[in-house]
Amino acid sequence: MALDRLIHERVRLAIVSALAVHASLTFNELKALLETSDGNVSVHARKLEDAGYITCTKGFDGRVPRTEYQLAAAGRAALERYLSHMEALIKRVGGA
Repeated sequence: MALDRLIHERVRLAIVSALAVHASLTFNELKALLETSDGNVSVHARKLEDAGYITCTKGFDGRVPRTEYQLAAAGRAALERYLSHMEALIKRVGGA
């Protein structure tokens, strides 16, 4: 089984993991949670969205733009495969 390089990157893995435990997160919530820059969230979220791993909804909260992200079914499946792969690697290296 090949490692999913798309979510193996630290910020993308953090985005997918955060969305796995929250129904949805706004751009600003993700940025604060990950303690990263606007550019990092934007670039990495776009890659995940292009892959179909997350969905992005843009709108307004009054006059303020609001971007909200949710984990798609493909993203949840990719995260589960990734975690299973990592668990298998750990067992193999640990001799278990």
